[in-house]
Formats: sequence, structure tokens, C-alpha cells
Amino acid sequence: MVHPVIKLVAQRIALGLLLLLAASVLIFVGTQILPGDVAQSILGQSATPTSLANLRAELGLNEPPVTRYFNWLGAVLQGDLGKALTNGQDIAEAMGKRLGNTLFLAFCAAVIAVPLAIGLGLIAVRYLNRWPDKLISMVTLATISVPEFLLGYIAIFLLSVQFRVFPSLATVYDGMSLGEQLYAIALPVLVLVLTVLGHMMRMTRAAILNVMQSAYIETAELKGLRPFTVIARHAFPNAIAPVVNVVMLNLAYLVVGVVVVEVVFVYPGMGQYLVDHVSKRDVPVVQACGLVFAAVYIGLNIVADVVSILANPRLRHPK
Repeated sequence: MVHPVIKLVAQRIALGLLLLLAASVLIFVGTQILPGDVAQSILGQSATPTSLANLRAELGLNEPPVTRYFNWLGAVLQGDLGKALTNGQDIAEAMGKRLGNTLFLAFCAAVIAVPLAIGLGLIAVRYLNRWPDKLISMVTLATISVPEFLLGYIAIFLLSVQFRVFPSLATVYDGMSLGEQLYAIALPVLVLVLTVLGHMMRMTRAAILNVMQSAYIETAELKGLRPFTVIARHAFPNAIAPVVNVVMLNLAYLVVGVVVVEVVFVYPGMGQYLVDHVSKRDVPVVQACGLVFAAVYIGLNIVADVVSILANPRLRHPK
């Protein structure tokens, strides 16, 4: 008999693969229904009808959409993301370095944001309805409400223009030391931390407050344990499942949602790469970037589901 945990994990993985397949269909359809002619945008307005017809045939644009979709999907399953229309470069090779830059930026933001959010959530519960809780909630609510592009420009104005603490452009390149890279990306990391911090902190606070109503928490308090010890050692471990869910969702946002931040700071990551080729109507690059973003987002959601199953006894041993 299959263990319930293995069955649940297999179901989540299968559902994730189906979602990724559906996402690939939406990405392909979305790029195909864009107005304009791909061949015309590549060759320009002065192109002759013969050259346009030859390019359409070369790109396979004369084939039915269903055939083109399955040709594209088959190539992706073999690890071939195609070639960029604008410069003929291999997309997977060009994307590799930029994906590494985006993951580095997201990792640096996550290393700061996740512990800080959990710590602030614990402090907010410890001083519930007192000034530390109100101050933390007010500041995080403000950061959630402000769009990241506006946070980026405010950070540039204050920390680059007024006080000249950090560079306004997050320029990284091969040969830079780790310290130089961290200094270069300080402002985009700050903006990303402020963007995701509030949501994670508020969900941590809500999850712990929900657990604090349990009888075993009252027992721990009656033993004379310090309030923060009760919260950190007894309440937080049992609130870990919803906290992990929200952390994973925000990690997915850090990878997928950095497009605006990368454009603001001209950071050479996936977001900047995508925007550059959207403006050039480079359909294979847009499709490849969209598929990679979808795979990362769905993959991190699967990880969140699996961790929630393993952390929750009621899911590990369903009736």
C-alpha cells in the first residue's frame, strides 16, 4: 500500500506538471495573438513581399498554430529553446548568465527578508496591540502599498542622488568580486526586501496568533515560561506550515516578479532580457522567458505544498 505522504506528493507533482503544460499553451497563444507581423518587424518596412514570404517560411509561420506549438514544445522538452530572431544567438546560452544574475539577486533578497520577516512577526505577536506591534504593522503595510518601481525611484533619489551611498545602476559583470557585486545590487535588494517583507511578516503574525488560542499554549504559559519562549518554542513550530507557504510564494515572486526592479536599476537579469526582446518582438525569447518564469513559480509552489504536507501531521496521516 502506498504511504499517504508519497501519494500526496505525487499528486502535487502531477498537478504541477499539468499546470506547466497549461502555462505553455497560454504563453504560446499569447505570443501568437499579438498584433503585427513578426517577419515585418524583423525585416522592417522596406522589406519586399518575396523576402517576407521567405522569412515566414523559414520561421515556420506558414504552418498551422497547433503544429507550431507541438514543434516548439518538443524542442523545449529536448532542451532546445530556439534561437533569438534579432541576433541569432542560442536562447538557452544567452539566458543562462542572466538567469544566474536573477537568482543571485533573489537569493540575496531572500537571505535578508525571510529571517527579518519571521523575527518581526514574532516580535509583533510578543507585543500584540502595543506600540512595537503597531509600528511594525504600519511600516510593513506602507511598503506593501507602494509599487516597487516607486520604491526603486525613492531609493535612488535618497541613497544615490542625495547621500551617494550606493550606485543607482546595478551593473554587474564577470571579474567582479563578491563584495563589489553585493555593493552594486544593494539598492535593488533593498527594494525587493521591502516589497516582500510586509506580506511575509503579516502572514507569520496571523499564523502564530491563530495557534496562540490553543490549549497547550495556555499550559505553557501556566508553567511560568517567558512569553517570547512560549511564542518561539511552542507556537511558531506549529504555525510553520502556513509560514512556509507564504515564504515560498514570496520567493517565487522574487524570481518571477523582479522584472520591474531589474528595469528600474538596469540590472542584467532575466527581467531586463525579457523586456528588451518584447520591445523587439522577438517571439522565441519571450516564449522561453515566460516558460522559465512559469516553471520556477510552479516549482516553488510544489515545494511549498510538499513542505506543508511534511510539517502538518493531519496531512501526513489523513483519515
